[in-house]
Amino acid sequence: MTNRNLILLPGKSASGKTTSLRNLRKPEGVLYLNCESGKELPFASTFKKKTITNPLDIYSIFETLEKNKKCHTIIIDSLTYLMDMFESLYVLTAPAAGDAKFKAWSDYAQYFKKLMQKYVAESSKNVVFLAHTSDILNESEHVMETLVKVKGSLMNQGIESYFNNVIACKKVPLAKLANCESPSLTITPEDELLGYKYVYQTRLTKETVNERIRGPLGLWAINEIFIDNDLQLALDKLQAYYAE
Repeated sequence: MTNRNLILLPGKSASGKTTSLRNLRKPEGVLYLNCESGKELPFASTFKKKTITNPLDIYSIFETLEKNKKCHTIIIDSLTYLMDMFESLYVLTAPAAGDAKFKAWSDYAQYFKKLMQKYVAESSKNVVFLAHTSDILNESEHVMETLVKVKGSLMNQGIESYFNNVIACKKVPLAKLANCESPSLTITPEDELLGYKYVYQTRLTKETVNERIRGPLGLWAINEIFIDNDLQLALDKLQAYYAE
């Protein structure tokens, strides 16, 4: 099985990742899984919220929610902190002697693979992961790549490879958006005052070829490289694409 309604929202800190959830329709049907020490949402919301203190709990949460017809969307904020939590609880505490540490790192990779290949793939809900990005030197190609940094074998595979929809969250100066005319991009008076706008970047450009943005062929038009940072807008677009 595959989950077509699956999105990864990567971005640097303070790039509008969490704020972009604010316009989700039927917010009472959204489960927000907080992996960042219970940090509050930056906007008022009626989301159902749960603070994750053990990564293994997410398996049972997916199983329970599959039976819940009122829930339509699961948000994991963030994938980066979720994997850090697994490392702290199960890898760093493993004995250094013998094969225990090797097994712990293997369990780290298998945890994520099982989450994606079983629980996310079998879910009928919208599933959205937020993630923090880092700039990493690709020594073989001598270029800086922007990617979701994790540990071990998952780093070699690339977290983004598990997603068909990777939409980058960015803070972009208005001068760079001057020629971006699209019904999906609205410059507000507040944006004009600040001189920049929080956006989603949906497609690669020549300046961002070393990022891992991706989407189904034809999902986003050329004039939709930058759109409002609104998750509902992205979900509507994705669902219309697969309904055609």
